[in-house]
Amino acid sequence: MLHISLDIGLLFKGIFALGEILLGVAAFFLTPDRMHQLISWITAGELKEDPTDWLMNYLVGFGHSFTIGSQHFAIIYLLSHGILNLTAIIFLWKRLLWAYPYSILVLCGFIVYQMINFVSGHSVLLLVLTAVDMIVIALTLLEYRDLKKRQNEISEIGDASE
Repeated sequence: MLHISLDIGLLFKGIFALGEILLGVAAFFLTPDRMHQLISWITAGELKEDPTDWLMNYLVGFGHSFTIGSQHFAIIYLLSHGILNLTAIIFLWKRLLWAYPYSILVLCGFIVYQMINFVSGHSVLLLVLTAVDMIVIALTLLEYRDLKKRQNEISEIGDASE
């Protein structure tokens, strides 16, 4: 059951990592001016109907605060997070023993980074990403322990037969 849970978690993380990579590439073309135009197009109709719509006003505020620095941050963060996670996931699916500590270390690094950004920005999305990363860390750690235990049992059987 643990193995299946980890594989399901890895599948979702893999899909998310591919999405991050695609969004990171798209961010190259999403300049602050284009972001503002896109948000204006998305929110115009809704804000005419309900000028107090929280989500639409949040998007407008986000569009106004989106700068070249924000664009560069999005590109670097999305591409690095997506590529590092995807490589870790591929190595975990191959059940390479060294990939387990590597994956845990990468995810811990991103958790620290996400929490630093949460303190300054209070983005709920960062909390969700962190929660998912923590669940995957727990499953990875449990699977790593189980894999090491099985490998030790196999080596003990091999040693006993000699």
